[in-house]
Amino acid sequence: MRMMALVETGPDRFTAPEAPEREGQMYGGQLLAQSLAAAARTVSSDRQAHSLHAYFLAPGDISSTVDLVVERVRDGRSFSSRSVSARQGGRELFRMVVSYHITEPGEPFAGHRMPDVPPPEEVAMTYTEFSRSAGKQQDWDIEARPMDTRCINPPAAPFGEPVLEDQRMWMRIPERLPADPGLHLAGLAYLSDSTLIDHVVLPHGRRWQEPGLTGTSLDHAMWFLNAVRADEWLLFDQAVEATGAGRGLATGRIFDARGTLVATCMQEGLIRWT
Repeated sequence: MRMMALVETGPDRFTAPEAPEREGQMYGGQLLAQSLAAAARTVSSDRQAHSLHAYFLAPGDISSTVDLVVERVRDGRSFSSRSVSARQGGRELFRMVVSYHITEPGEPFAGHRMPDVPPPEEVAMTYTEFSRSAGKQQDWDIEARPMDTRCINPPAAPFGEPVLEDQRMWMRIPERLPADPGLHLAGLAYLSDSTLIDHVVLPHGRRWQEPGLTGTSLDHAMWFLNAVRADEWLLFDQAVEATGAGRGLATGRIFDARGTLVATCMQEGLIRWT
């Protein structure tokens, strides 16, 4: 909640608090969440975000606040569109377009069912613990981030052996949040950037934690499909779509504990080895 406490500085302009981490680069999920919260401040309460498309343009400084500028692209009878630019010191770090929709009746269908996995209470390994077991201390302060992650099937194959199975984890915001649907969507966006791009090196028998890798998220797209609470356990089912030309593309499906598909997302990342 401290990280999401935006201060209005002018018409459709906000300042977002600095990152919770004390070392490393700014986490992209923070920019997603804070920008989504800023956009929601400019939309009527009868509309909820249903999709976003964003680009990470430059690394951010965790010790500085972020300036958010919202552009009201369009307000129609059923949909609203907003563009958000996140900046530090006049430099643009991130740009996002988000679309809002008035809730309408419709026939539900999901093309994917929640996979059969152990409940979160039976999964002990956190993402931090997996990263350390993979042979490298993270160069960012991941433990300071307000998220709880539990790796269900972290890759156990020897280095050099391809890992092709979907990577699954339980995740949640580990503090009780107010009953604000927009805040929970922001929390979900925050969580969705946690590990998605890390898996694009697995088909090549590599690990994101290996020395010699220069990797970063390039973009992020997300579709919000059903109501969600980000402070309750969610299953993140992640798959690698393709790699090549120095980039990798991954997809993720997010289910709540009852098996409802609440969101899908896609992310492309840079992959450079030295």
